[in-house]
Amino acid sequence: MEYWRQCSLWLIDCKVLPRNHRVTADSAQVFDLAQTLRDGVLLCQLLNNLRPDTINLKEINIRPQMSQFLCLKNIRTFLSACCEAFGMKKSELFEAFDLFDVRDFGKVMKKKIKNLLLVVSEGDNEELEEDIYDPVYGDVEGGEVYEDLMRTEAAASQKQAEVDIRSCCLLEIKQTEAKYSETLETIEKYFMIPLIKFISATEIDKIFINIPDLVKIHRSLLAEIQDSVQNRNAENLHQIFIIYKDRLLLYGKYCGHVESAISVLDFICKEKEGVRLKLEECSKRANNGKFTLRDLLVVPMQRVLKYPLLLQELVKYTSDNKENSNLRLALDAMRDLAQYVNEVKRDVETLREIDQYQRSIENLNQCLLSYGRPKGDGEVRLVSNVDKRRQDRHIFLFDVAVIVCKRRGDNYEMKEVINLNHFKITDNPITDKDCRKWCYGFYLTHQQGQSGFEFLFKTKDLKKKWLDQFEMAISNIRPENATFNSHHFRMHTFERATSCSSCHMLLRGIFNQGYLCSKCGNGAHKGCLGKLGVCGRAGNGLPKMLVIRDYFGVPSPLGGPPLNAKIGDVIEIICADPHSSWCVVVLVLTTCMLAHASRFAGPMERHHAESELMERDNSTYLVRYRSRESKEYAISIKYHVFIAHKTGLMDGGLVEYYKQHSLKEGFRTLDTTLQVPYKELGSGFRPAVLTPRVLGIALARYDFGSRDTRELSLRVGDLVKIYTKSTNGWWKGEVNGRVRKNNFLHLYSCEAL
Repeated sequence: MEYWRQCSLWLIDCKVLPRNHRVTADSAQVFDLAQTLRDGVLLCQLLNNLRPDTINLKEINIRPQMSQFLCLKNIRTFLSACCEAFGMKKSELFEAFDLFDVRDFGKVMKKKIKNLLLVVSEGDNEELEEDIYDPVYGDVEGGEVYEDLMRTEAAASQKQAEVDIRSCCLLEIKQTEAKYSETLETIEKYFMIPLIKFISATEIDKIFINIPDLVKIHRSLLAEIQDSVQNRNAENLHQIFIIYKDRLLLYGKYCGHVESAISVLDFICKEKEGVRLKLEECSKRANNGKFTLRDLLVVPMQRVLKYPLLLQELVKYTSDNKENSNLRLALDAMRDLAQYVNEVKRDVETLREIDQYQRSIENLNQCLLSYGRPKGDGEVRLVSNVDKRRQDRHIFLFDVAVIVCKRRGDNYEMKEVINLNHFKITDNPITDKDCRKWCYGFYLTHQQGQSGFEFLFKTKDLKKKWLDQFEMAISNIRPENATFNSHHFRMHTFERATSCSSCHMLLRGIFNQGYLCSKCGNGAHKGCLGKLGVCGRAGNGLPKMLVIRDYFGVPSPLGGPPLNAKIGDVIEIICADPHSSWCVVVLVLTTCMLAHASRFAGPMERHHAESELMERDNSTYLVRYRSRESKEYAISIKYHVFIAHKTGLMDGGLVEYYKQHSLKEGFRTLDTTLQVPYKELGSGFRPAVLTPRVLGIALARYDFGSRDTRELSLRVGDLVKIYTKSTNGWWKGEVNGRVRKNNFLHLYSCEAL
């Protein structure tokens, strides 16, 4: 039998690999085994199976994914444990890079089997207690404790189930809530309060997090549920869960810190014998020693993730349409809460990874957290456009930046930080035809023509993975719909739990949870940016709507004159009655104005116009709607160091006239023409790259989804700048600042204005 297959069978015997793992297939190759082991996770599990608790699996990186740094850290943890726990010498072991790079893999297998085979008999041959690729504190760990604590009288429930399954579901919700509330009070009464005299206030906070707050919330929630089930036939049960969703957001903090709480508890028990004995005494008083504090601390996370399952069963057996619909709203609320909690927990783990990167990179003065979430790290060959030299580098990719480093043993020296806000990705398919190593690459091109970079990778597959990650990072900081409907969204860290302004679901996690509009202050998920209405600037308070059907006074309104409007016009709602189909509006943007969109600013007051024009070139102008004063149009123009404001120039013919003739004819102090519309860039705002000439403006009549990176997606109401036209059904252009490689638009989705 081949040596690598012997190694695979040995790992199966050690309960590290399942018997049906892909390495056992007839078609399997040695590379399959190498790929299975190269992240170091299963090797750490191997040592724990040979000798329990050799490695704390909570301290290794369970899913290193594209991170070479984290994979190598896991492998080094394994190698260190081999020396410390099994007395092996470094000369008897392989190097971390031997495994990660699949370098001399025969030596890796031979040394591992030869030197660890002697201790297999010392191992625990019982089944694994957990799948280490499951989330930390997942369904297995803590699950049995939770089920034991929540167990109800089976006989009575079974008898009732035969009569009414829905009643059983309600009974389970009520009874388990009562038992869970009792468990929380047990933690506070029998563990937290007695320990106050034995450990510091800081340690109390670290171990018990916000247990007192959870006790109060669930005491109140239990009373509401009991009243609903016993006295109201559960008619308002859905309202209770919907209302309590915001209060239960405290679980984000608890579940995000429960892992570190247990680590602190373990450390204190190990270091302080008196505290360990006190905890044993507390456990005996609380439940006759059946469950320890460590067991009970995991229960709250189990409970908050059970609410969707309990409500799902109730929905399943609720036949009344109205009740079913209401309960589904409650189910959605609890699912949203559970996803929020899971994402907070994941972000806490991500922060731990970022901290590991931070401590391993020298000369790095910036906090890595400011660069967003990590996307991966690994070796590349970097070519600068300046000197064309190829350099071996290790890069750490984040949402906002690439940290370029040189490896120094187990650490890294920072050489350069590339801010992705200023770059775009350009593929280099020519390199894919070369079969040599380090010849597969793509370009990172500066948007204003400054020096860029070429990234080269060992294999075509690696290049594809990195290209996808770079494109995703840039998509995160410059999302496609960031300026949709005049919004200005940017990735943002919300200090408090916030809901999306579009779908009203929570923005999940604890940093960079979503996007914030700098104009109106709305928050949104990335996928919801294209679904929001027209932006209303903060402080304006008047919502805007896009007209989707022509209206010329039929039917006529009851309380006032009609406002004629065409498809594509934008109206501002001044007064509305939710019980009426009519509202008072003002027309702020018409389709005829769209033809002059480069100069029309919409509703804008004098001081806003001055701030817009102050830094612009001389003779830059804009047309605005004076909504607060006489509800008429005015023109504002920069003339030397002053901003002049004039009314009566909204007539399109006059504007065109004064573009050719001096304003001095009608306004003595203004000896200038209307030269630069404020939305067009003058010399002071000229970009480094050539801006195409705009042939015209079109309005999107239908939604259109792009099918590849050369096309632009459209939504009804988008304003489209047309650069070129062709007869094959495609135009070249730009919409709301969104561009693709070739900027192609589907002309049948647009209508020229």
